[in-house]
This record gives sequence, C-alpha cells and structure tokens, in this order.
Amino acid sequence: MTSSAAQELVGLLDLETIDKDLFRGSQPDSARARVYGGQVAAQAMIAGARTVEPDYALHSLHSYFLLPGDYQVPIIYDVERIRDGRSFNTRRVVARQHGRPIYYQTLNFQRPEEGYSHQDAMPAVGTPEEGFDLVDLMRARGNEEADALGKEWAALDVRYLGNSRTGLPKDPDHPAQARMWIRINGEMGDDPLEHLALFTYASDVSLLGVSLTAHDANPATTQMASLDHTIWFHRPFRADEWWLYDQWSPSASGGRGLSLGRVFQQDGTLVATVAQEGLIRPRRDKTAGPGLSA
Repeated sequence: MTSSAAQELVGLLDLETIDKDLFRGSQPDSARARVYGGQVAAQAMIAGARTVEPDYALHSLHSYFLLPGDYQVPIIYDVERIRDGRSFNTRRVVARQHGRPIYYQTLNFQRPEEGYSHQDAMPAVGTPEEGFDLVDLMRARGNEEADALGKEWAALDVRYLGNSRTGLPKDPDHPAQARMWIRINGEMGDDPLEHLALFTYASDVSLLGVSLTAHDANPATTQMASLDHTIWFHRPFRADEWWLYDQWSPSASGGRGLSLGRVFQQDGTLVATVAQEGLIRPRRDKTAGPGLSA
C-alpha cells in the first residue's frame, strides 16, 4: 500500500507541460529556507526524459546547483535537445526561478544493448531493521531543521547504519564513510522512469554529510550546500525496495567535500553510483545550518 506521503511525492514529480520542451514543477509545503536539491534534480530528470522516446533508458545525469531555490514560486524547466542518435540521446535542462537559472542538468539516454558486465561486491552490513531513523538522529544532534526535513522527506524510509566515527569499523584507507538503507515508503507502480526519479530525489538526502565524518564537525553547525550532483544508472531497480547507500568521501579541501556512493539492492546487485561535491564550511556563529543538502 502506498503512503499518502509517497503519493504526494509522485505528484510533486509529475510536471505540467506548458509548451514544447517547457515544463513547470510545483512546490511542496515546506518551512525550509531553500528548495531541497533532490527535488530539483528529480524534476529536471523528468523534464528531460519526457522529450525522449521510451525505448531509450536513462544511464547518467550530471548537474550543477547554481542558486538556492525558492519554495514560494514554481520552477520552470527548459529542455534543450542536444543529440538524437541511433544509440544515445542527450538532453540539457535548465531550471529557472525569478528569470534566473538556478540549476543545470545534462542527461544521457541509451537504447538498451548487451555487453560486458562486472561489478563491485556489496560490503557486509546490518539489515535495514538494525538501522536508526535518520531524522531522529538529526534531532538528537541538534539540527534545527530536523522537523522540517522529516516532514519533507516523509515519503522516504531511511535506516542509518553508522559512519566512520560511530557504528562502522575503522578503515584507515577510507577515513570518511557512512552507510544506510533507503526505500520509498510504499509500494509504487511499475514505471521505470518513476523509480529513477524517486531514487534521484532520495540520492541527495545524506551524501554531502559523509564528508564531515572524518572530522569533529556537526552538520547542524556547518554551512553546507550541494555544488554538483552526478548519477550513473547501471541496472534497473525499484526505489520502493530497500537499497544500500554505501557512501565515502575520498577528499575534503578548500571548504569543499567530495562524496561518492555505491547503491546496492539487497541481493547484492550494484544498480547505481553517485557523486557529489559541496560546500562544507564551519559556521562562524555556530548556529544550526541549513541541513544536509541545498
């Protein structure tokens, strides 16, 4: 059975067509100061996909966050058809508010074909039932936006397993790690594009935060903002079934943190890889920061 929050999220990602290759995205009721980055990425992905024939499957998206989004007005998504080939199609999407670009996304689609296949092995981890609710942890750590994020992310079931500082074994080769199980809270339909959009929405929940786990830093008192976001889709999967988000940060420098994530189904199948770089800057006033993503 699909939860009302999951149904609302599906509705949020169902864009209005206002002209050829031009779409309007609605906004949720939110108390946050700026639009959640995963929402913009997922809506832009839907806009680009609607200009591609259904026999082409999305295999990658690359994007930049330019300006904070405003919850008070809709977002306009303008799609440019860069390439239509026999095997690959490419689209570029610009999201605009108040007459200015706030986000750019490039998407590549491929007609499915057979080829070589290999993958990393999934790490040994606890079950989803052994994890802790992510929003509850944010509340416990003093994040003043935890309640607002809990309302906005109500469609997501996130079970945090731990990070490099607590809950995960020490790994000198990877000093900043975090792992969690995520799924959409409800049974969705069978549209593959819908599952990719829901996953894209969820993929921005925690990725930047892993870059702080090697340091004595609290996300609640850190200025954090996503700068870019990339996803490679390797194999089909369902966003309403548990997937492991195995995250690590190979580097932080210059006020920026780089985070990577491997996404596994419960049976060990590697279905996606995610990368994000973002601003991680100690707040001078030590007040609560904006949350885990821009």
